[in-house]
Formats: sequence, C-alpha cells, structure tokens
Amino acid sequence: MSRSTPEKDDGEGIRLAKRVAAMAGVSRREAELLIENGAVRVDGVQQMLPQSRVLPRQQVEIEAGARPQPILPVTLLLYKPAGMPTDKAHSLLVAANHHEPERAGQRFLPAHAKGQQCMTPLETGASGLVAYTQEFRIERKLHEDAGILEHEVMVDVAGPVSPEVLARLERSPARVSIGRQSDEQTGLRFALKGAQPGQIAHICDNVGLRILAMRRIRIGRVPLAGLQPGQWRYLAPQERF
Repeated sequence: MSRSTPEKDDGEGIRLAKRVAAMAGVSRREAELLIENGAVRVDGVQQMLPQSRVLPRQQVEIEAGARPQPILPVTLLLYKPAGMPTDKAHSLLVAANHHEPERAGQRFLPAHAKGQQCMTPLETGASGLVAYTQEFRIERKLHEDAGILEHEVMVDVAGPVSPEVLARLERSPARVSIGRQSDEQTGLRFALKGAQPGQIAHICDNVGLRILAMRRIRIGRVPLAGLQPGQWRYLAPQERF
C-alpha cells in the first residue's frame, strides 16, 4: 500500500488527482482512474472524486496492487417504484440502493451511474423492471429488438374477470392468463412483445377493466430477480435480453 508522507500544511490543499499522480509516479489521467476505481483513501476514508482537494497534513493511501484501468461500461436493472416517473428514477442508481446480496462481489463506482440510457421506460403509475445501460451493444440490442422483445407484466384489475372478457383479452396482441381471482380483484399475467407505455392500459380499457396496479417482472430473458422497489442490480455477464 502506497502512502504519502505528511507535508507542511499551507491551508489550501491540492487536487487529490495531483497528489496521487505524484505519489504513484503516474500521469494525471492514470491518477484519476485510480481514484475513480475506489483504490484511494484519504485519512482512511475511500475517496472517488479526483477533483476533491486534500490538505498536506492529510494521509493519502493507494491500495496495494491497484492499477489505473479504465472503468468498463455497465448495465443496471432497477425496480422502479409505482408513482415515480421513469425520467426521475435514475436518481435511485446510488450505492445505498444496490441490491444487498450483490454488494460483496461487485463494487459500485459513481461512474457506473453516469450517462446511463433508459431503454425500457414504464408508465409513472406502473412499477417493475427498468433497464439502464452504458453499453453500446446492449443499447443496440434493446433498440433493434424493441418490436419483438417480450415483456411480462403482472396486472391487478378490480373485480372478477369473466370468461367472455378473458376471451376478448386473448384476441389482443398480448397473451393473457389469470393468476388469481376474487370478488374484489383479479391478477392477470400479460406477455406482450414490443410493449409500449400505455399499451396494456389501453387493452384493459377496451374491455372495461380498471387497473389497480401493474408490475413488469421480465424483459426478454432478464427477470426482476428478487429486487425490492427502489433497488437495482447489475446485469450479470451471462444474462441476455
């Protein structure tokens, strides 16, 4: 582990990237990468902003064996809560909302949340799986296959659904089945290729059904996979939409 030695405190401090570059004997950009990769601590606290300033008396440490490697682009899967607009949901992509079981094996870096493109928007009133990506191949896949990618959505509607109404639903572009039913409400499963925001609501409205809740649980072959509302996880290397 590399450490800086205490210097005379001039009260001003310098950019952390400059301090790390001098300590490690690397370029300023390489120092920025070390910081952005979470390999630098100031007074024992991890620092990830190269532009932050440090005082000469502060101790700066560089993780042993750390290399200034570029941060690879990632795809993030979010459980958007109902009532939150998709364009506001990006604010949930922070370390505190990272799915707990995944944290031990996957370090979240602030750069992972920057420049994320939402490829699968949801209605404000709906909840469920939303995909954000920095990866060109994923962005292209979701764009080019948008019309054939199947979305699975659980829809709760008021009251029972009669066989006649179910038959009418089955003549829509979606595959529809009943998961549970009571006098108060019915749980429907919709599987719809190329689903667009508002499309399922339109299908239900056409047959006189009032939607109580909607939750998307799958996009293509990628499931919501145990997330709670507001939580997110990384798209695993073996997962494919």
